[in-house]
Amino acid sequence: MEYLPVAIVFILYFSSLPIAFALFGASIFYFTFMDAGMPTDLVLQKFITATASFPLLAIPFFVMAGSVMNYSGISAKLMQMADVLTGHLTGGMAQVNVVLSTFMGGVSGSANADAAMQSKILVPQMQERGYSKAFSAAITAASSAISPVIPPGIVLIIYALIAQVSVAKMFAAGYAPGLIMAAALMITVAIISKKRGYKPTREIKANSKEIAMQFIDSMWSLALPFGVILGLRFGLFTPTEAGAIAVLASVLIGILIYKELKKEHFIPIMKDTIYGTGTVVLIIVSASVFGYYLNWEQIPQRLTEVLLSLTQNKYVMLAIMNVLLLAMGMFLEGGAALIIIAPLVVPVATQLGIDPIHFGAVLIVNIMIGGVTPPFGSMMFTTCSITGVTIGEFVKEIWPFIIALLLTLLLVTYWPAVVLFLPNLL
Repeated sequence: MEYLPVAIVFILYFSSLPIAFALFGASIFYFTFMDAGMPTDLVLQKFITATASFPLLAIPFFVMAGSVMNYSGISAKLMQMADVLTGHLTGGMAQVNVVLSTFMGGVSGSANADAAMQSKILVPQMQERGYSKAFSAAITAASSAISPVIPPGIVLIIYALIAQVSVAKMFAAGYAPGLIMAAALMITVAIISKKRGYKPTREIKANSKEIAMQFIDSMWSLALPFGVILGLRFGLFTPTEAGAIAVLASVLIGILIYKELKKEHFIPIMKDTIYGTGTVVLIIVSASVFGYYLNWEQIPQRLTEVLLSLTQNKYVMLAIMNVLLLAMGMFLEGGAALIIIAPLVVPVATQLGIDPIHFGAVLIVNIMIGGVTPPFGSMMFTTCSITGVTIGEFVKEIWPFIIALLLTLLLVTYWPAVVLFLPNLL
C-alpha cells in the first residue's frame, strides 16, 4: 500500500492532469487517508516553505531573460551567425537548425521553448528550400534536446538544488555534452542530406571577413551566456544574481544596441515569465511534498538497496540507470522527470562513487533524449502539433537522430573526464 501514491501520480498524469497537481494530489491522499501519522497541516506547511529557497529565485530571472532575448533581436542575431557558420554545409538549413539550438541553450534554456520557436521560424523556411516537413520537424525536435544541456538551462539549476551541488559546476558540466550532441546531429544531417540532395543555404562558404562582420554584429548575443558563466567562475555573483544581470543586460542590448525591444513587448514578456516561472516552481514545490512522502516511507533507501543488490559495478549500474532514465524521459516532461527521479537515483550513484556532477550530466542528457522519443516525448508532441506532422511521419524521420544522441549518451556516460574537465577547473 505504501507504493499507492506512486501509482496515483501516473494515473493522474496520464489522465491529462498537470504533473504538479498529480504530485501534490498523490501526496495529500497519502498523508490524509493512509494513516501516515503526520498532521495534514504540516504537509501544507512543507508545500509553502519549499518556496523559501534563495536559489529558486534564479528560475524567474533566467525565464525572463530568455523571453527578453526573443523580443530584443538577440535570437535573430544568433540565427544569422549560425547561417554564416554552417549555411554552406550539406543540408545547410538543417545544420543551421542544430547550431541555433546550441546557441539558444544560453537563451531559452528550455527544450520545449526552443522546439516551439524553431517549429514556427525554421520549419516553414526549410520546406520552402525543399526539405520534407517530417524531416524538418524531426531535426527541430532532436536539436531542441541540446538547449537545456547548455548553460544556463533551468534543468541544470534544478538538478543542482536536488543533488546539493554547485550550480556553477553544473553549468560548466553542460558545455561538453551539449557540443557533442550538436556535432553528432550535424554529422547525421550531412549523411541524410547527401543521400536526399538537400542543398546548402549558401552557395559558397562565408569568407573570414563576412564571418568577422557577422561576429561583430552578433557579439553581444554571443557574449551574454559566456559572461554569465565567467561571472560565476570568478565569484562575481551568485546564480540568482547572474539571472538578474542576464535580464538587465538583455534589456539594455535590446534597447540601446539592437533597438528592437519596445515598451509594448514588456507585457508579453511578463506573461511569459509568470507562466514559465509558475509552471516550474509549482512542479518543484509539489515534488518537494511528494519527496516528503518518499522519505517518510524510505522509498529512496529501498530503491538504493534493490539496485545495489543487482550489481556493485558502477558501469553496469550506469547502464541500468540509462535504461530507466530514458523510459522516464519518454513519458514525462523533462523538468518533471528530473524532479521525480533525481532524488531516487542520486543516492545510488553517490554510494557507488559516481561523481554527482558527472551523474547530473548523464541524467539530463538521458531525459532530453527521452523527450524526442516515441510514444510520449514532449518535444515530439510540441513540434508535431505546431508543424502539423503526424506522429507516424515523425517517427520515420527521428530514428537516425535518436541513434546519434544515444551514441553521445554512451560517450558522456563512460568517459567522465569529458564532462568533468571544465567543472574541475572551478
